[in-house]
Amino acid sequence: MSRRSNGLVGIWAEAQRQQQRQVEAQARQQREHERQQRAHERALARSHREQQAAYRQQRDAEARRRTEELEARVESLQGLLAFGCRAPAFTTAALTRPEEIAGFSPGQLAYPVRMPDPNQYQAQSGWTANRRAQAQAEARTRFERDWQAAQAAETQRQQQLAAYQQQYDQWATAQLTEIRRHNAGIDEMAAALRSGDPDAAVDYFSAALYSSAAWPEGLPRQITAAYDSAARQLVLNWELPKYDVVPEAKSVRYMPSADQDKETARPAAQRRALYRDVLAQCLLLVLHDLFAADEFGALESVALNGFVDDHDPATGRQAQLFLATVMAARSTFAGLHLEQVNAADCLVDGLRGQLSARPDQRATVRPSRVPEDVGNAVVTHGGDEEPDLYEMDPLEFESLVADLFRAMGMQAVTTQRSNDGGVDVDALDPTPIRGGKIVVQVKRYRSTVPPTAVRDLYGTVQDAGANKGVLVTTSGFGPGSHTFANGKPLELVSGSELVDLLHRHGLRGRLGNRGSSVPAQRTESTPAADSDHNILGMSWSGSVALDVCALVCSGNRALDDDHFVFYNNPQTPYGEVRSFPAAVPDKAAIRVSFDALPERSDRLVLVAAIDPAVNPDADLSGFTEACIRLLAPSGAELGRLEVSDGRVNETALVLGSFRRRSTGDWDFVMGGKGYRGGLEELIREYGINAQ
Repeated sequence: MSRRSNGLVGIWAEAQRQQQRQVEAQARQQREHERQQRAHERALARSHREQQAAYRQQRDAEARRRTEELEARVESLQGLLAFGCRAPAFTTAALTRPEEIAGFSPGQLAYPVRMPDPNQYQAQSGWTANRRAQAQAEARTRFERDWQAAQAAETQRQQQLAAYQQQYDQWATAQLTEIRRHNAGIDEMAAALRSGDPDAAVDYFSAALYSSAAWPEGLPRQITAAYDSAARQLVLNWELPKYDVVPEAKSVRYMPSADQDKETARPAAQRRALYRDVLAQCLLLVLHDLFAADEFGALESVALNGFVDDHDPATGRQAQLFLATVMAARSTFAGLHLEQVNAADCLVDGLRGQLSARPDQRATVRPSRVPEDVGNAVVTHGGDEEPDLYEMDPLEFESLVADLFRAMGMQAVTTQRSNDGGVDVDALDPTPIRGGKIVVQVKRYRSTVPPTAVRDLYGTVQDAGANKGVLVTTSGFGPGSHTFANGKPLELVSGSELVDLLHRHGLRGRLGNRGSSVPAQRTESTPAADSDHNILGMSWSGSVALDVCALVCSGNRALDDDHFVFYNNPQTPYGEVRSFPAAVPDKAAIRVSFDALPERSDRLVLVAAIDPAVNPDADLSGFTEACIRLLAPSGAELGRLEVSDGRVNETALVLGSFRRRSTGDWDFVMGGKGYRGGLEELIREYGINAQ
């Protein structure tokens, strides 16, 4: 018979099945985790490979780009002459300015004010005759009022239009006069060229070379030139590029195994041949530019010497090493087809010139003629005793300044006393980039040179088409002069700088018994003179009320509390700096006697701060379009100094500082640092106790 289970075995069996299911589930989970881990590792490997591939592609592309740049550089050097021959020739027509003035354009002032239309002022109907009469009277009143207002606006418009027309006519006349004066100067130069004037020839042909569009970037353009009017020959030295102008590398390839670029060197023979060819192309291109620019027949021939400014292999000293020379006649050069020639063969065989056989090793050639053979040799001035520049004859002083410029490696001659156009010395700086024609004015003054002299020099520079203007004086310059000269092609040489330059270049000169042009400084017990001062007028947009203050400092520290000028201390102990009533359009002003500031001070700091009594919750975000006007004692404006705008949450701002130079002159440096803690935080930084 059958035997019935008591249930214990079934329970045990079910427990075993449950345990087996758990083991199987854990195994499945483990297998799934391992599968996901393997997938993640495959994804990481794929991403790494993709990153490596992208990185390699980027490095390969960079290597190709560098190779393309090398090839383009070599191609540019190989085609230097052919490209230069296609560039437009320099002519005086390029210097002539057309007599074209912008037409009068008054804008909205050109349109009359629209008069009111009586038909638009019809009376509204009323219920009664009295109400209709009252409405008509009101309509007439409105019309008459609007008509009178329109008539007044039209009268004002006509007045403004007439004033604007007058201003335009004055401006147009001044512009036309300036253009005609400029063109007259070009005509005078052309006439001087036709007559064989040496200075005009040097200026004109130097300008032709400096302004030529034929030369690629990076090649030097240093010139030393002289003109032999009897032979109608221009003699000049022209700086050539050094050996490194030809790239040492030929190509660049990325090496993945080392993760670095590998340069393939250009064959030495190829590099030497290309460099020699580049030098020959440079000389031929100079000749081409000169003869192409000679529209006056001033050049019968050109004696051209090419040099590099490098270390002499024999002495190790820096020197001009001549690597090529040629003397080319116009008739011979005119028969050449430069775009088809081999440059080295053309220079040596076609023009009978000389070209260094190994210019890469700085093997030199001997020029047949140099500019010094024509004239303008360097001359020293003075005997055993230092001449007093104050007592020197004016013509001798101008000659001494010309000697100084020649001693500094420039071409320089004094001008004739009549019709010199405000130029005392004409100079030509042969250095590349910053060189060119320089006009020089000399002022044998004992007092500070006024800013008007600097403004006049700038006008002369523009009229003469010069690269730079230099004002040389036996005295000094005020901040107005330096402010105007800032950013312009002007250089100001004070008396002490002049004496130093003379001595450094083997010339002699002193300023009285002191040998210095800086006036003796006032002692701190001596009050400042009332007649020698400037007014600093401050203006800005916005209605925010500000206190404008000044600190007399040594470095970044005020001299003491007494040299902090603000509303509770209106002036320094001896009045060198003091508050001053502002004149329209200024909102604040300070009077300063720069020459009277204490010897131990080297800067005057100007600051602006919110007036907490007037604007307790304001900040400097409304302080915009601000400037400082530098005024003469008479109130005449000498210059404008831009300052930074204010910022949100700041309540004090450093506008800028005047800083004393070693010569005694003062330069302005714009500020811009703001303070959230107001004037107290600002002055603490300058050592002033705010308690």
